[in-house]
Amino acid sequence: MHFVTGGAFNGKSKWVKEQYELNAAPHLWFSAYQGKPVPENKENWLEFVILEGLEKWIQEWNGQLPIHEIREKWRMLLKSWIQWEKEAVNRKLILIGTDISKGIVPMLAEERKWRDVTGWVYQDIAETAEKVDLIWYGISQKIK
Repeated sequence: MHFVTGGAFNGKSKWVKEQYELNAAPHLWFSAYQGKPVPENKENWLEFVILEGLEKWIQEWNGQLPIHEIREKWRMLLKSWIQWEKEAVNRKLILIGTDISKGIVPMLAEERKWRDVTGWVYQDIAETAEKVDLIWYGISQKIK
């Protein structure tokens, strides 16, 4: 699993497309920015899958679930996705999430909760990922 993060509109998706030469390779791209739900069913996945907009999916759950349940739900999804990836040698999963931890701390409690839980989920992802890259202004910095 490869986790790619960085600021909004800093070229994360473009970098992933170029890094993995996705114009030529068959792949499946799920984007929260296009209103796609979190893909929990891996039945029809191709060997190369990209999940984009993690913070948006977390935000959707933020109003519905307590922090510990959101984090636990993500841990279960991560476990499932990692298991899927390990079931075949050619499988690759890329997670793309915008870093929302910088800047002014939100005044509204609900927005602070979203920021906090997103940070914790990203820590869980970074811990389990094989690779982690930070993208700022289209330039990558390998973290792991």
